[in-house]
Amino acid sequence: MDTKTVLIVEDDTNITELLSIHLSDLGCKVVSEKNGQSGLARAQEENFNLIILDVMLPGLNGMEICRKIRLGDRQTPIMMLTARSEEIDKVMGLETGADDYLTKPFSIREFIARVRVIFRRSEEKARYATPVPQLISVAGLEIDIDKRKVMLRGERLDLSPREFELIVLLASNPGKSYSRKQLLSLVWGYDFEGYEHTVNTHINRLRGKIEADASNPVFVLTTWGIGYRFNEEL
Repeated sequence: MDTKTVLIVEDDTNITELLSIHLSDLGCKVVSEKNGQSGLARAQEENFNLIILDVMLPGLNGMEICRKIRLGDRQTPIMMLTARSEEIDKVMGLETGADDYLTKPFSIREFIARVRVIFRRSEEKARYATPVPQLISVAGLEIDIDKRKVMLRGERLDLSPREFELIVLLASNPGKSYSRKQLLSLVWGYDFEGYEHTVNTHINRLRGKIEADASNPVFVLTTWGIGYRFNEEL
């Protein structure tokens, strides 16, 4: 494994030191910040192979940091740490753009296993990624990937990070059907089985914003028995 640089934004010094030791054993270079504002600044100023965010931070919470990072960076993997265990908190973390979510207390063995998978997925995506056009324009819908801007008949749409990821993936591959499990893997991350309903929710929200009639969609179609696809006949 090539040397990876990891940013840890965590106000608990003991946790930071513990994670740093084990990440260093993996050959990673580790830097850390103790509050939300400095963590966000560091994440936006430097390039990292992984960002680890605690949810409860002084200055700016982890979910808000994640949301702000995703406004300009949809590639860097983000893992969130929290003492909360309710499903709604996990779903909120994933919807802000996190790739993985660990609830404290967690085992170091599980942490390392997830980090390895994140790195492997990043390397595979880089190796096999097909070029994606920076501007997609079809039937009045314009997607500027570089600026993370979506326009519909001249009006800008307010999409969440996950909604944006979904429309980019689907519109970049018109006619290709994706199962809910595939969308979870490609858009949310690797380890979210049981959250297929999250895909349905986001597709419904996306349709509500880009379709004239969400019950009779034109852009994002349902492939019955499989999942969803972008209309290749537009």
